[in-house]
Amino acid sequence: MIQIGMSTSCVYPLSLESAFRLAAQAGFDGIEVMITEDPATRSATELAALSRRYDLPILSVHAPVLPFTQFVWGTDPALKLERSAELAIELGATTVVVHPPYRWQPRYARRFMSHVDEVSGDYRVEVAVENMFPISLGPVSVGAFSPGWDPISSGARAITLDFSHAALAGRDSLELAMAAGGRLRHVHLCDSTGTGHADEHLVPGRGTQPVAEVLQYLGQRGWNGSLIAEVATRGAGSESERIAMLKETVAFGRTHVSIGRSRRQSTAV
Repeated sequence: MIQIGMSTSCVYPLSLESAFRLAAQAGFDGIEVMITEDPATRSATELAALSRRYDLPILSVHAPVLPFTQFVWGTDPALKLERSAELAIELGATTVVVHPPYRWQPRYARRFMSHVDEVSGDYRVEVAVENMFPISLGPVSVGAFSPGWDPISSGARAITLDFSHAALAGRDSLELAMAAGGRLRHVHLCDSTGTGHADEHLVPGRGTQPVAEVLQYLGQRGWNGSLIAEVATRGAGSESERIAMLKETVAFGRTHVSIGRSRRQSTAV
């Protein structure tokens, strides 16, 4: 069964409780916790209480890998991943999302894939490596991630697909999903126009990535991972506008997964 959850990053920098409340109002099936500098995002006690209060299971945990979280749980990226896995297990989440290391973390980059496998085995949680993108400095593209931005070619056993990141990398998300095959375990539901250098994280359907086609493909395949909304609502002019964006995301996801399932059923008859 495909569950459609919401990342707490959708409403950042609003409070963690606001994220749960808005996710419940929008009709999501669960939550992905983006670990940030907010101590509540790292507290199993507080997160479990919010999960019960809003009747939203915590489906996944996103490790603190963004620049603004560089000092969360220290500076060792290996420890950050292990702490994320510990938190996921405490909360009953089945997936931890992680980015590849930055190129300026060469020691960890050399052991990253083996460490991902170790953490997955030791903690019995799926560690899904997210696709990233080159960073453009004017006319020059710089490979900021090692062993690379593409976890498919890097050999990750479990992969998170992010549509906005695919657009920045100049890639077609449907091609990426098909190339990942059974290794695709998690999806960040969003969109992008692929113009400029902005990581847009638009509401699905508002960009140019083949989001509908990917969701239909997954529904037709009988895929059973999680779709996690990771849309930027910071530009919303009001709370009602923010909720409308989130509801549109949920509806888009359910509609196109359902189309894929219908095709699967008609083929099986």
